[in-house]
Amino acid sequence: MTFSSLSLDLQQREADGLLRRRRTLESPQGARVRVDGEEVLSFCSNDYLGLANHPALIQAACAGAQHFGVGAGASHLVTGHSAAHQELEQKLAEFTGLPAALLFSTGYMANLGVITALLGRNDALFADKLNHASLNDAALLSRARMMRYPHADLAVLERQLASSTARRKLVVSDAVFSMDGDIAPVPELLALCEKYDAWLLLDDAHGFGVLGKTGRGVLEHCASQFTFHTSRIIYMATLGKAAGVFGAFVAGAPELIAWLVQAARSYIYTTATPPMLAAALLESLRVIAAETWRRERLAELVKLLQHGLKLQRWQLMPSETPIQPLLIGPSQEAVRVSENLRQRGILVAAIRPPTVPQGTARLRITLSAAHSVADVQRLIDALQQLEGNPDCSCM
Repeated sequence: MTFSSLSLDLQQREADGLLRRRRTLESPQGARVRVDGEEVLSFCSNDYLGLANHPALIQAACAGAQHFGVGAGASHLVTGHSAAHQELEQKLAEFTGLPAALLFSTGYMANLGVITALLGRNDALFADKLNHASLNDAALLSRARMMRYPHADLAVLERQLASSTARRKLVVSDAVFSMDGDIAPVPELLALCEKYDAWLLLDDAHGFGVLGKTGRGVLEHCASQFTFHTSRIIYMATLGKAAGVFGAFVAGAPELIAWLVQAARSYIYTTATPPMLAAALLESLRVIAAETWRRERLAELVKLLQHGLKLQRWQLMPSETPIQPLLIGPSQEAVRVSENLRQRGILVAAIRPPTVPQGTARLRITLSAAHSVADVQRLIDALQQLEGNPDCSCM
């Protein structure tokens, strides 16, 4: 068998406006970047706090490299678990207000590790239909019975939980939904887990560092609405978005973390991340907590975009987070609008099926504390000019 049949599949994807292409970044991450030889204003990074090129984090990484070298050299359970990793896990637990934490290389690996370590054939998993792909893939690998409920539909979820006779029950949900930007109803989810004796896994990849007065994520954001019990909550967050570096962690009860060390295959069977990154992340946690102006600026920019963008056909979806999706509809039109913005020196990613449902292609606008008011106003002006004539390719 040859790979020639894939050519037809690729051609069909391109015809449907679904072919993915990579861009080459030639500069540090920031509000303004150099991509494929062009200087552009970027609204498609998850560097929400503008820390990916922060001088203090760079200095901490360099100091970490001087002390630990550039590679871990082994898995955590052999000789790859450094003092920097250990300190970071302790600081992450303190930062989130949970008893213990465990580092993973990526959020994808963290979700795979947790779900497959906790669930098996006799168990049940309940998932929001808009969850990240990593949660869905992990559910399939666990071989547990997977039941999906309509987005944020607590009534359906309760019926599913009430009818389940599974040995173990796990509700899994994005905390901030990556393509819609809305926040999960965490207090209500936890209440259902308490009522029906289930665990709650929250994927706070896009809330950590952003939500809460001090950036501690969705649990801090919702703290006034409920008292969380660590015996129920499994908290996962990534460290390559608002934290500006790389990696992920899981936090929760000591028994949970101890079990993951024994059973999470994506933790056990992989080389540890470079200790120099852990050193940079220790500095990142300090900046996240101390520089509250970054979250304040984000909130101001979100309001500016929402109040300033006056459109007739396209719809800015409701979101109080830096993820501000602009619903376009047809995939081809979303791609055209994204390309026309690029020709104007503005980079915004077009998100198409299967990442989002058919007919809901969108521009995924992401704001950063590195943006200025003038940057956002420039985007607003360009979008309003393009809406009346999305086929226009003029500068």
